[in-house]
Amino acid sequence: MNADKQNVFFDPDLIRRYDCAGPRYTSYPTAVQFHEGFGEAEYRAAAVRSNAEGRALSLYFHLPFCNTVCYYCACNKIVTKDRSRAAPYLQRLHREIAMQGGLFDVGRKVEQLHWGGGTPTFISHAEMSELMEVTGRHFELIEDGEYSIEIDPREVDGGTIGLLRRLGFNRLSLGVQDFDPRVQKAVNRIQGEAETLGVIDAARGAGFRSISVDLIYGLPHQSVASFAATVDKVIAAAPDRLSVFNYAHLPERFKPQRRIASADLPSAAEKLAILEDTIGRLTAAGYVYIGMDHFARPDDELAVAQREGTLYRNFQGYSTHADCDLVAMGVTSIGMLADTYSQNVRTEPEYFERVDAGRLPVFRGVELSPDDRLRRAVITDLICHFRLDYARIERAYGIVFADYFEPELQALGALQIDGLLVLEPGGIVVTPAGRLLIRNICMTFDAYLAAAQGGYSKVI
Repeated sequence: MNADKQNVFFDPDLIRRYDCAGPRYTSYPTAVQFHEGFGEAEYRAAAVRSNAEGRALSLYFHLPFCNTVCYYCACNKIVTKDRSRAAPYLQRLHREIAMQGGLFDVGRKVEQLHWGGGTPTFISHAEMSELMEVTGRHFELIEDGEYSIEIDPREVDGGTIGLLRRLGFNRLSLGVQDFDPRVQKAVNRIQGEAETLGVIDAARGAGFRSISVDLIYGLPHQSVASFAATVDKVIAAAPDRLSVFNYAHLPERFKPQRRIASADLPSAAEKLAILEDTIGRLTAAGYVYIGMDHFARPDDELAVAQREGTLYRNFQGYSTHADCDLVAMGVTSIGMLADTYSQNVRTEPEYFERVDAGRLPVFRGVELSPDDRLRRAVITDLICHFRLDYARIERAYGIVFADYFEPELQALGALQIDGLLVLEPGGIVVTPAGRLLIRNICMTFDAYLAAAQGGYSKVI
């Protein structure tokens, strides 16, 4: 059952054959299965079960504001240049923090915290300080937890970085996407190299432990050569982690994308060539392919967790805190308590209305069945570790794997013939060529996929 996790092989023919749409498995069941029969009452009941289990907590805060719109973006956001727009939202967020904090037993420590968006650094220094102060009033924040924030390099300076470090943040991720000026103009994200690299240097100087950079391939005017120039500059900056996302052009779903001309997008063949070249450059530079879109330095916590078999995946992507319940606050945020997933309302007016009425803003979710929990464990092992140990699953869930998953194992036979994986007597090992297609392998164990109504991105 050994697998070399640093080895990933790019097979263009295999990728073309399996390049369908599918879930990213930040949860199982996926958000497609969330329903409005799960609301505030069900969430409160889950919090009671969560207290009985007593696990540590992870907190997520959604700060949806952006100063400008990036045309490629598909996030839930509020685009405005009026900084005062944040104040009414933060007032409600503080109230939600108080309501949520009251649900959990005193002594449950917060080991992980994340501000996402939108652009969390849209809010003022005073508002950042107050948000962290309010959080600490209602939750027990440990002194050296894993506290991370998403930043826009155009929105911060050395003073902001210093403040964030003093507030307890020790990890940050920043969007680069592409340094090419022609690409930046086409997607309305003008961002200089000097200001971006300056933020990385400032974060290192302030003592941030992990710095992650986001890139996107498949944007207008990109080519293998142009994107390689960006990748080389990022490698020279030596971030601890990188995410290399595939741009999904869905202008019928995401209005800002209508500003991007389809004719300017690289062809499917060019996109694959960009990805192949990028993987080659990153692995040659010593980065480990973690899975999906993620790469990390060998000494980064993600890579260490993967080697030790403790890596996990949640709504923020890959994580080292599998043993936490996730409490999510703010519009559209998704949490995980005990054996449930839940999501807050999607719009600011709905959020204000619910919080002003003293109600938790949960509007949908799902309670996992025993089969859901079993399949989640299988999918998590595969997507995090590229392998599955039948005996471990059998011990944990009281099944005979070959009997319970007989149809799935038959379906995996075809993937074995194509070279994506090896079916061993004791489990499944994903091959280097199959790692880029791990979503396809996981989809075999998804009991809901056949009935799903789409809405997923392409696997590559």
